[in-house]
Amino acid sequence: MDVRPPDPHAWLRTLDRRAQLRGRAGLARTLRPRPPADDAVDLAGNDYLGLARHPDVVAAAHAALDGYGLGATGSRIIRGSTDAHAGLEDALADWLGADFALAYSSGYLANLGAIRALSGPRTLLVNDSHNHASIHDGCRLAGAETVTVGHADPAAVDAALAAHSGRPAVVVTESIFSVAGDLAPLARLHEVTRARGALLLVDEAHALGVIGPAGAGGAAAAGLGGAPDVVLTGTLSKALGGAGGVIAGPAALRQHLLDTGRTFVYDTAPPPAVAAGVRAALARTVAGDDLRAELRRRAALAVTVLRAAGLTVAEPDGGVVAVHAPGADEAIAWALACLDKGVAVGAFRPPSTPDHASRLRITINVGVPAEDFRAALDTIVAAAP
Repeated sequence: MDVRPPDPHAWLRTLDRRAQLRGRAGLARTLRPRPPADDAVDLAGNDYLGLARHPDVVAAAHAALDGYGLGATGSRIIRGSTDAHAGLEDALADWLGADFALAYSSGYLANLGAIRALSGPRTLLVNDSHNHASIHDGCRLAGAETVTVGHADPAAVDAALAAHSGRPAVVVTESIFSVAGDLAPLARLHEVTRARGALLLVDEAHALGVIGPAGAGGAAAAGLGGAPDVVLTGTLSKALGGAGGVIAGPAALRQHLLDTGRTFVYDTAPPPAVAAGVRAALARTVAGDDLRAELRRRAALAVTVLRAAGLTVAEPDGGVVAVHAPGADEAIAWALACLDKGVAVGAFRPPSTPDHASRLRITINVGVPAEDFRAALDTIVAAAP
């Protein structure tokens, strides 16, 4: 009997076929490296307050780079913790009104770590359907039973908790949602979770620096800062202009994360230069009511201009302005046409959009000169499909 040997290339052909299917559905992605002197008007990144290139931020990072070198050289537990990390964490905790803050190498890992840390064999996770992919992934990896509820619906959360009464539970939500830019009803959600004895986990990624007193986020704006049944996560890569993530909350959680948190214990620490730069950005953010006022003004202007052109635009609660696109192909073509004219915007398509609708996503950046921002809006209108 003639038995053919296994084909070592078969798996590659499978990947090619899958890529072709994604391409036909308008779901292929492309990397477009940019040079240091890129002159595109940046309305695609998340540098809301324009701090990534702020002179004080760059100087602080440069000084730490000279002092510590390029990398942290190890995990936080072994050798990677530095004075730069500790100083940043103290400043973050003070800002957020939390007992502690712990810095991670990404917001994605912070979400995975927080959800896993708060879960046990009997835990129920209640997950908003519009939450970021890192939250959905964290719920899956935690191994706990997960109930996904309708978007920003405290009544649905209450019903899910009531149906599983007597079990420990964690309700997980974004603060400002990353795709549509709307704000979760955090005060009402907290009323529900407290009445049911559940915890509330809030991802503040797109709210930190943007809303709340001194820019401390949605939980602070809702009066939940320092609440014993609220845990916060966030990124250091958006309004703070750097990289990394954070978990903040009651003191007992910190030791639990140090002892058992796999995404903290087994991950190399963020570079000290990044921690130092983010701390400098945080100082400007805390004093940045002027920046937040300008962000709100520009978001309102964007809505006015785009709606006047007949485009469908969601009402923004922060720096994310979501514009409806007819489909995935149209969203990509729209974004590329804008880029050809020197304006960088985001194109969001399924599966990145929780409601399966495609969007152009404009992220407000107050570091862009005002006249360039206004001209960019006209470019977006002119390029609309």
